[in-house]
Amino acid sequence: MQRSQDGCCLFQDPLFPASLASVLGSRPFRPLEPLCEGLSWRRPQDICPCPRLFPDKAQEGQVKQGILGDCWFLCACAVLQRNESLRAQVFPPGQPGWTEPGYTGHFTCRFWQFGQWVEITIDDRLPCIAGQLCFSRCQPEDVFWLPLLEKAYAKLHGSYELLWAGQVADALVDLTGGLAERWTLVESTGSPDTRIGISTPESEVFKRLMDLKDRCLISCSVLRSMEDASELGEFHAFVVTDIRDLGCINSEELVLLRIQNPWGRRCWNGTWREGGEGWTKLDKMDASDLLSQVQEGEFWVEKAEFLQRFDEVTVGYPMSEAGHIQSLHTDRWLCHTQQLSGSWVKGQSAGGSRNNSSFPSNPKFWLRVSEQSEVCIALLQCHKGPGNKRPRLDWAARSHRCVYEDPEASSADLKEKYTPAVGLHMWKVEKRRFNLLKALSESPVAGTKCHSYDREVHLRRILTPGHYLLVPSTFLKDVDGQFLLRAFSTGRIHLSEIKPLPGTAVGCMEELPTGAWERVQLTGRWESGKTAGGSRNFTSYHTNPSFPLSICDGLGNQNVKVLLRQHCCDNEINAIGFHVFQEASGIPRVSSQQEPVASCVPHRYAQEVSLQCTLPPGQYRVIPSTYHPGQEADFTLTLATRIERKPRQCRETLGQVLQELSVSHVMKR
Repeated sequence: MQRSQDGCCLFQDPLFPASLASVLGSRPFRPLEPLCEGLSWRRPQDICPCPRLFPDKAQEGQVKQGILGDCWFLCACAVLQRNESLRAQVFPPGQPGWTEPGYTGHFTCRFWQFGQWVEITIDDRLPCIAGQLCFSRCQPEDVFWLPLLEKAYAKLHGSYELLWAGQVADALVDLTGGLAERWTLVESTGSPDTRIGISTPESEVFKRLMDLKDRCLISCSVLRSMEDASELGEFHAFVVTDIRDLGCINSEELVLLRIQNPWGRRCWNGTWREGGEGWTKLDKMDASDLLSQVQEGEFWVEKAEFLQRFDEVTVGYPMSEAGHIQSLHTDRWLCHTQQLSGSWVKGQSAGGSRNNSSFPSNPKFWLRVSEQSEVCIALLQCHKGPGNKRPRLDWAARSHRCVYEDPEASSADLKEKYTPAVGLHMWKVEKRRFNLLKALSESPVAGTKCHSYDREVHLRRILTPGHYLLVPSTFLKDVDGQFLLRAFSTGRIHLSEIKPLPGTAVGCMEELPTGAWERVQLTGRWESGKTAGGSRNFTSYHTNPSFPLSICDGLGNQNVKVLLRQHCCDNEINAIGFHVFQEASGIPRVSSQQEPVASCVPHRYAQEVSLQCTLPPGQYRVIPSTYHPGQEADFTLTLATRIERKPRQCRETLGQVLQELSVSHVMKR
């Protein structure tokens, strides 16, 4: 048992012991297992004679990756070198070092997890091979903040091996409690052969990076498999340490980026490598100055080469010492913040995406904006499993689906190990005259581009004062999960949850509100070349099936619910929707210029879609359609009309109100 200078026994962490179990964990995917022969655990004073926690100058503590594939985490760690207040948040000050009184062999680190800072205490026994650190280390090698932080992060996850592959953005959030955005440098098809120079919001990438380079961490990544990988490696993350605009050289704008490779070696064979032909374009003094700034593992890349060889940029939002976040887009400070947690519960509040008629059952939140503001809403999903364990990320998949490399796992196991795709949509509504189904049938004022398998997704908009309805959702319905909704704003805001009324249900036709309803069920078919006219975007729309709907006079406006269900296999689902048109007097036909009085759009890839609305007396036409012409399917259209009758009183029941259900019930007597 080792002892400190004052004779105390050095701490040994029983929850994360110095054993192979802390390295490998328990999952079948074990890339470290063949690399751990001869593994031993040593304290820093056993590795070098004079260990230090931090270097004298923060910039001198360059990160260097070992045999563990956690470049994503190490790149994010570089943010602590740029922000002293963040470093003090992650490493609480006052912890005695190895040569100081009070040292007992343990250190405490903090990580931001699901809305709060969590303390993780570890002993300082670090994994070594041949007497040297085998995972991360600093340059110089007598500095130990990085391997200690890596060990605490591994304990948080459950093992070192569970840090194998991930997203820089996730680690940045865990280390700062802030936000991080990912900007793609390739087209949405993900083809590395079709580069762009870059589209919105990426068209502003370099302008923004030039402004942000001294205030936040910038990382870039290669997201290609071994077949397409270059000397930069596959699925690898780097740090952008500097960006220089050198003006026009030979009538061409020249922008250079200095890139740091966590591997700790230069891996660049481009035109601006050391000794490359690119340097001949510059004055010798300027070239010498730029080359003198390159440290071990760094290299310069020209803008065009950067766009060609890298696939993605991750940028962490700058943070003030007070914890305020600065916008990446406008430079304004988002000083007003609020957060609320929620959950998707199968059969209750896990309604799935807008493709599903059960979408309105998802959790709902009010966002009150008091003054025109730049607002950023972040939806963070909580990972399942003990120790907040996270799956290995397949960066090659443009959907960013999380994948476990476990060929023996059952389909049920794999379902639990997937991180669900999540999205967030926002509607502006009049709170006092708010009708949920009507509001959700309209197009949202903002929404995520798609449901993403990322841990966190964002919405950013300039919002005018008023009330906004926020609906977070998973792509598939009945997917359980917890989430945290965070709102950041330049102006005053208030976020609150909308509590569902007891016993309320939204969605299918069988769950109509109480009262008497008259139903009509109609069948039809979309047939290519005949009745499959597609949506109103196409001139063939008028060929779609058309069904009459009559609202009788004398009863005033009536509640109507329309449900359209297509009959096909799940893998053959079409995008479907419908419009309700009012007939012109005596003309049972809809003109091509006529606007609908109610619509169930956008068209959704779902077995069924529905809409509840209120219509005045008159004659109407309901026209169901697929989005594209020529798509065939049988369908059922159900029309339900609320029968409004005055309640009757009966003296024999002492004035209790009785409600007549329907005429047919009376006639049976």
